[in-house]
Order: sequence, then structure tokens, then C-alpha cells
Amino acid sequence: MAKGDKFYYENFGNCAELAKKAASYLLACLKNYDPEKMETMLKEMHEIETAADMLKHEMSSALAKAFVTPVDREDLDMLSHVIDDLVDMIEEILQKFYIYDIKEIKASAIEFAEKIVKSCDLLCKIMGEFENFKKSKKIHALIIEINDVEEDCDKIYLSSMREVTVNSDDVMQTLSWQKIFESLESCADTCEHVSDCIASVIMKNT
Repeated sequence: MAKGDKFYYENFGNCAELAKKAASYLLACLKNYDPEKMETMLKEMHEIETAADMLKHEMSSALAKAFVTPVDREDLDMLSHVIDDLVDMIEEILQKFYIYDIKEIKASAIEFAEKIVKSCDLLCKIMGEFENFKKSKKIHALIIEINDVEEDCDKIYLSSMREVTVNSDDVMQTLSWQKIFESLESCADTCEHVSDCIASVIMKNT
């Protein structure tokens, strides 16, 4: 591997680590939920999102100057954007708890967040293998595992949406939680989308 190529793989690895950090922070916020501390939580989450944006800009700058890249520059740019989108979506989930003035956390939301942390952890492992994708014997199994986690999330989404629809007499609370669970589901889908994009790049380059 060319010396300059390492930058791209390290950048992706750092981006994935920030997605995991954001997901872990979201989970910690929900497990120790205190609406009075929401401004602090939003500030700390935004710092993670800003760090992810910086990595995306570094990638864009490197690609603009590069003469040769380890895979198509369009694929590298695409991966950089989809991982950054994931961090943005995790931040948006926390923002919704603030927007809808949520006072208490449902257990299913914590369960959902745990699954997103697991997916992000798997993405970190995939990125750890990515620079050796032509030889790696682990990436395919990790991608399948993310797909399995997303299926688990589909089940949590279905049961959670039914629970908030059937068991609540407060229309605004029902609508608020529906929006939150939709965001959690979209985030789980995005984790799977990132892994699918990685699989597509690998298939294209082997």
C-alpha cells in the first residue's frame, strides 16, 4: 500500500470511531436522562458532530489534490459523506428529545440506542479491516452482522410504534415519540447503508 493511501483508511477509521462515540453518548444520555441537562448534552454531542465534519472536509481536501487514490475518488468521497451523515443523524435523534420536550425515556428507546451503538462498533471493526479488503476474511461476516442488527431494530421499531399508538392518551406525546422512533429507525437504516456502500466499493475493486 502506498504511503499516502494510509490517510484515507485512517480517516474512515476515525470517522467510524466518532459515529460510535456519538452513539455511545446518545445511549449514556438516555440511560441517565435529565431534561434539565439537555443544553449540555446537545453541546457535547455537537462537538462530536463538528469533529466528524472536520474529517469529512479533510477527506474532500485530500481528494481534490490527489493524483492517484487507492480506489475511485468518487467512492472515497461517497463513503466519507455517508459516514458523516450517520453522525448527523445521531445528533438529530438527541435534538428531537429537546424539540419535543421529552421528560421521561421509554425503555425501548434505550434498547434501540444500544443496537445503534452495536452497529457503529461493527462499522469500526469493518473500517479496521478496510485497508486490507482484498485479503480480509472478516469484513463479509461483519457486514452480515450489521444487517442482522438492523433487522432487530425493525422489530423494536414495530413494537415501539404500536405501543406509543395504543397505550397513550396524549396525542402530542404519541406524535413526539413516533417521530423519535422514526429517527432511531432511520439511523439504524443508515448504519446498514454505510456497510452496504462499503460492500459495494469492495465488490467494485476486487
